[in-house]
Amino acid sequence: MAELEADLEHVIPSSAPPFWAKFVVGLVSLVCFARSYDGEFVFDDSEAIVNNKDLRAETPLGDLWHHDFWGSRLSSNTSHKSYRPLTVLTFRINYYLSGGFHPVSFHVVNILLHAGISVLMVDVFSVLFGGLQYTSKGRRLDLAPRSSLLAALLFAVHPVHTECVAGVVGRADLLGALFFLLSFLGYCRAFRESNKEGTHSTFWVLLSILLGAVAMLCKEQGITVLGLNAVFDILVIGKLNVLEIVQKVLHKDKSLEYIGVLRNGGLLFRMTLLAVGGAGVLYVRWKIMGTGPPPFTEVDNPASFADSVVVRAINYNYYYSLNAWLLLCPWWLCFDWSMGCIPLIKSAGDWRVIALAALWFCLIGLICQALCSADSHRRRILTLGLGFLVIPFLPASNLFFRVGFVVAERVLYLPSAGYCMLLTLGCGALGKHMQRKKLIAALVLGILFINTLRCIIRSGEWRSEEQLFRSALSVCPLRAKVHYNVGKNLADNGNQTAAIRYYREAVRLNPKYVHAMNNLGNILKERNELQEAEELLSLAVQIQPDFAAAWMNLGIVQNSLKRFEAAEHSYRTAIRHRRKYPDCYYNLGRLYADLNRHVDALNAWRNATVLKPEHSLAWNNMIILLDNTGNLAQAEAVGREALELIPNDHSLMFSLANVLGKSQKYKESEALFLKAIKAHPNTASYHGNLAVLYHRWGHLDLAKKHYEISLQLDPTAPGTKENYGLLRRKLEQMQKKDV
Repeated sequence: MAELEADLEHVIPSSAPPFWAKFVVGLVSLVCFARSYDGEFVFDDSEAIVNNKDLRAETPLGDLWHHDFWGSRLSSNTSHKSYRPLTVLTFRINYYLSGGFHPVSFHVVNILLHAGISVLMVDVFSVLFGGLQYTSKGRRLDLAPRSSLLAALLFAVHPVHTECVAGVVGRADLLGALFFLLSFLGYCRAFRESNKEGTHSTFWVLLSILLGAVAMLCKEQGITVLGLNAVFDILVIGKLNVLEIVQKVLHKDKSLEYIGVLRNGGLLFRMTLLAVGGAGVLYVRWKIMGTGPPPFTEVDNPASFADSVVVRAINYNYYYSLNAWLLLCPWWLCFDWSMGCIPLIKSAGDWRVIALAALWFCLIGLICQALCSADSHRRRILTLGLGFLVIPFLPASNLFFRVGFVVAERVLYLPSAGYCMLLTLGCGALGKHMQRKKLIAALVLGILFINTLRCIIRSGEWRSEEQLFRSALSVCPLRAKVHYNVGKNLADNGNQTAAIRYYREAVRLNPKYVHAMNNLGNILKERNELQEAEELLSLAVQIQPDFAAAWMNLGIVQNSLKRFEAAEHSYRTAIRHRRKYPDCYYNLGRLYADLNRHVDALNAWRNATVLKPEHSLAWNNMIILLDNTGNLAQAEAVGREALELIPNDHSLMFSLANVLGKSQKYKESEALFLKAIKAHPNTASYHGNLAVLYHRWGHLDLAKKHYEISLQLDPTAPGTKENYGLLRRKLEQMQKKDV
């Protein structure tokens, strides 16, 4: 250990006290990602947080243990099966303490979590580099202050962490990493009070397993800490010499001396605890998940759907090489790498196969050094570094089960710690063999500075969806989903013309991209380009027959084209595929109203309000239809029922006020009109109808006042000019009579 510390002396001239080392690491990590503190909810944040009912107070806390990360029941066929109840619980606490969906508080927690994890990394790297030695008072000795500080700094400023820190849903990875490290450090404490070599505290071993289970309840990767604990125990505590074992196996030495440590040191007992604990936790997790795998599609992970085993293996290894490249050169970062961003390798002639060869050349070289180096300390650090790099990555490797992504920067949060160990060891090796020591120091400082700058820039890109989506265009210009997301963001901001261009490009790149077709069809429908909208939506439901939203939108277009029978069929098909679809029932009611099928229209709107009690449009249409057909008593009953459910809806107040006015309940009608006007004072029709009420009621001066306000707001308001003219003539006649 002393040799590596000496080799790094030219990079870190003096070893800082532990407190100051942690302070520097924490401060640097805050500088890297502080820019994201006031960002919006972006990308997956909308589904996992804004639209997740599990964050709201009305959802029982117990439901968190039966729902996935996105708020769906785990037993549902459409569930993602990502079971992270503790992460969702922190979102819920965030929501409660901040009084709603205010993204600043969510982002600040993520930034502080990364800072805390980076600080913990100082202790973790100190153990991994320097080993585990305690004083007689049970205090751990820091035998690698320089290497642990450098590795922790490299970890704190790595740009690949931006997705986890700047994206709020990345908290799952942050919390998983936090408890992962606490589990590892807890396992180390099991040997704190060892007076005799090989003894341990079973309590701390069990606590470490419990913390591993907690880590898994934050993010699935967390359980892999038990594997790292096992490797650490074998190499550092058990001092098992892997090279000696390999040599004895190769020479067919039947001596069993090399496994004596298993019996004498309690290693076998600890391995049994870790194995049984890990298996038990995984079994419970599997039972909760419902034992079925999540329903991923080919666009999520095309390689896993390849018919040929060889093609699958080649592409999986290519994905590994891309992950390695993101660790080595984190300049090309993208929020989502699926759906055509990385085309499949289908033949050995593809030049990208070179990346596989380079990856395995480097890995085999490192493994050989880890096994065969004459320096036992070097062997141990290399093995632990490779273990930290590989073990947390295994759940994302497609080796044990299919995952729902091609490459995901977030899954590299923990493996990057292993990379930082290997890079620190490499810096030490360069310092040992190169004469120009200052050049090595400049290189390391350059890496830290460039990575810090990249973190700040990338954090800025994560502050809004527009910047985030546009940043992906340069990384994955041939990826349909990138163009789709840019188009959706533009459409949400009212720029339909630009949105159409990006949606068309998404459909061109992926002719089966039904969501892009649906959104493009919607915009064309709003622009009254109905023929093309119908063609797109018809193609979407032909490609995906159970796409309920596309069926509903197709029905709206067909209704606009006066093809009522086809529209009804489309609406009914949408409801068949999605039984609880209040918006579709609402649109079906509009169709029936156009056909003067009033009873059917009322039934459809009633269904919409049963499924979604706050569906204001459905309530309003019921009141208006009943009012127009002369059913004032029924209209009044429906209006009162609606306002009980949605008491602050000004449009419902307005509709009910009209009904009450016709029923000569002037005082109550006036109160509702005034309340609606207070909520929306610049709505001309509210003032116009209140004026009509006053006109009927005989309060002519008030009627005149509100007619004039209505005409100021909308000089072309239908009927208001005529009514105002009638009122003025009446007032003039009254004045003449008075004279």
